[in-house]
Amino acid sequence: MTVDDTGSGAGGDGRVDPHAPDSGEDPLALRLEQLILGAERRYTPFQAARSAGVSMELASRFWRAMGFADIGQAKALTEADVLALRRLAGLVEAGLLSEAMAVQVARSTGQTTARLAEWQIDSFLEGLTEPPEPGMTRTEVTYPLVELLLPELEEFLVYVWRRQLAAATGRVVQAADDEEMVDRRLAVGFADLVGFTRLTRRMEEEELGELVEAFETTAADLVAARGGRLIKTLGDEVLYAADDAGVAADIALRLVETLANDETMPELRVGMAFGTVTTRMGDVFGTTVNLASRLTSIAPRDAVLVDSAFAEELIRTGEAPVSEAEAAAAEKEGEETPSYRFALQPMWQRPVRGLGVVEPWLLTRREGQSS
Repeated sequence: MTVDDTGSGAGGDGRVDPHAPDSGEDPLALRLEQLILGAERRYTPFQAARSAGVSMELASRFWRAMGFADIGQAKALTEADVLALRRLAGLVEAGLLSEAMAVQVARSTGQTTARLAEWQIDSFLEGLTEPPEPGMTRTEVTYPLVELLLPELEEFLVYVWRRQLAAATGRVVQAADDEEMVDRRLAVGFADLVGFTRLTRRMEEEELGELVEAFETTAADLVAARGGRLIKTLGDEVLYAADDAGVAADIALRLVETLANDETMPELRVGMAFGTVTTRMGDVFGTTVNLASRLTSIAPRDAVLVDSAFAEELIRTGEAPVSEAEAAAAEKEGEETPSYRFALQPMWQRPVRGLGVVEPWLLTRREGQSS
């Protein structure tokens, strides 16, 4: 909940009666809010900023970054809001974070947890709070259920966050230099469902939602299991990255193979590129990402296209031969050859909007290599 920059008009120490109800608000909603936040409403935004010892301008920047709507000077903030402001401002004052970085921390945390909260309510709590018996209202079920779930979900959230933070920190400290911490060489892949727009016109909303959820779940599980990182999902498309081109290639082919064996799923196409990528707030940017996206749009159905840099990296690391003809010749002459996992077939060079002429390569598994 963000603020405007006006004063509160409250006297004394700025505190107000925490038990005074706000007109027009649902009593259950207020009880649930107090249960979840663990505190009652005590402050207007102006009073909260003053209690935290920060300016209204900085408080407004932090709250807006966290994704909260303007509330003017309504009494809606708690001791926890004051403490959060004080902590962020303290990190800036101590020189641990710049003000801009503190705002980024607020924004990234707000965006991530907002999506998580919406998902939990839409897909989890909504179903669980269906009245178990005729005559019971959802209102009668929701409060005790949230009361039971809240501490368990909170502990699980902190556990997963710590695990993810440990993994991300490990990747950063292994970077070759400081520049590589931000601008890194990664394999980036887009996987896109073919004909999704047509499906949206033919399928019922619930059926379409189930298909998207199944696709995202399948993709997320495969990416994680094979050592990649799911960057984001866009309904009919997923974006993932991996430090190793071989890992990214294996993920792409497994996605195609898995969905091809599911009659309920549309065909899939995947585009991948390898190169320098800028990472910001958990997302990836740059020419490499754009190229992977363009390759996806021109990839054949149930096929994987990679750029020349990706192909070169697979060849350099011994994951694919320079050419199938060279590999066959070596085998014919009895030379010991590496156990290549992938095959690369050069495609026609073509102009790609905004990126000039590119040389796509069709990526497949070599014969005898299991999926």
